[in-house]
This record gives sequence, structure tokens and C-alpha cells, in this order.
Amino acid sequence: MDDFVFRALLAGLAVAVLTGPLGCLVVWRRMAYFGDTLAHSALLGVALSLLWQLHPALGVALLGVVIAISLVWLQRHRDLATDTMLGILAHTSLGLGLVVIAILQSRGLNIDLNAYLFGDILALSQNEVWFILASVVVLIPLISGIWKPMVAIAVHEDLARVEGVQVVKIRLIFMILMAVVVAVAMKITGILLITALLIIPAAAARKFSHSPEQMAVLAILLGMLAVIMGLFSSLQWDTPTGPSMVVAAALLFFVSRIRKTT
Repeated sequence: MDDFVFRALLAGLAVAVLTGPLGCLVVWRRMAYFGDTLAHSALLGVALSLLWQLHPALGVALLGVVIAISLVWLQRHRDLATDTMLGILAHTSLGLGLVVIAILQSRGLNIDLNAYLFGDILALSQNEVWFILASVVVLIPLISGIWKPMVAIAVHEDLARVEGVQVVKIRLIFMILMAVVVAVAMKITGILLITALLIIPAAAARKFSHSPEQMAVLAILLGMLAVIMGLFSSLQWDTPTGPSMVVAAALLFFVSRIRKTT
């Protein structure tokens, strides 16, 4: 196996470990649109990173944290529905990102938008792979720490609050973790497709699971399988690797629905 393929495979499997449990929480909390909002805002994070000469992952993570805090603040105002607020945040950040990128390009900066939008996993360097692996080591304990409170919130938010769960704090931590994972996984499937890697394996695992933990483990395994299938199919048929992983995940989802209904 070539070195670049091994690096891509290792990074993809590592990201699946993160997206599996987080994706389950997204599915339970019906927060897919929040994932899309983070993906849209990631483009602005990349643009600002290039403008201020920061690492793109750092810019995406920082902006994602700002989006998460802004959403929590906006949710205190009950005059707007959450999906409306998410739509405003998503399209505002996307528009600003495109404007900043256009300004940078007018100054002569060459920006490969496709690499950010759709991922470039085969071009990962060894340092980038180490960064992804280190992120898994740091983030998994944090995800484990909020797992039970988030499950309680997903089951019944008011009851969780009565039982002493700090709902606002836990939700904010969860959204910040989501933002960081989007930043980490940006080079894998791209900022436009990362939400799919969060949602689809978790949705496929849901019908076969009898407990939250079982669903999280199964979502990780299905995510890993999607990474393997997408990576090697892209090498076989010369297709974009990130989108191929999403297609593989979708295929697993539809097969799971067929298997469950037969």
C-alpha cells in the first residue's frame, strides 16, 4: 500500500471514530441543520485564516465556536425559530466567506476552493495525519464526558434539567465539539460533505441498535466501512475521494433500510 493511501485510510478511520458518537447525538437532537450551518461557516473560517495567515483548521474551529455561542445567545430570544436562526447564520457566514475569498483572489492569492469544499484526503501530509490522531485522543474523552447528559437531554430536555443537568452548558460544549470536529475533518470529505459523514452512518445504525452506546459503536463501524469503501472505490474508478465516501455511506444506509424492512 502506498504511503499516501495509508495516510488517507488512517485519517479517515480516525475521523469516523469522532463522527460516530457525535452523529448519533445530532440525529437524536435533530440538529442536522446545525451541522450544515457549521459547514457553511467553515468557508468563512478558511477565508479568514488565509487573510490572517493562520492554519485553516484553527480558523474553522474558532469561527465554529463563535457560531455555537451566537446560537445559544440567539435561542434566548423566542421570537425566531431555531431553524430560522441557523439559516441566517449559515448563509451570512457563507456569503461573507465568498466575499473574503474574492478579495483575496483579487490580490493575487491562489486558492483551491475544491480542496476545501470537497476534501483532499489523498494529499494529507504526515503532520496532518498526526494532528487528526491527536485530535481523536483529546476529543474522545470530552465526548465521553458529555455523553450521558446529552443522551438525557435528547430523551427529555425538561426532565434532564430537573435532574440537575446543566442543559445550556452541555449543549454549548456539544456544539463546540461539533465545530472542532468539522475543522478536523475538513480535509477528509470537505466542508460541504462533512455533515453527511456525521448523519448517514448514525442514521443507518439507528434501526439495528438497542441502546445509545450500541448505536454509537455501530455508527463508528459503519463510518469506517464507508471510509474504506469510498477510498478504494475512488482509487479504482478515479473519482473524488471525499464524495465517494459519502456515496458509500449512503449506500450502506439504503442497504440497512432494505435489510430492516425485509
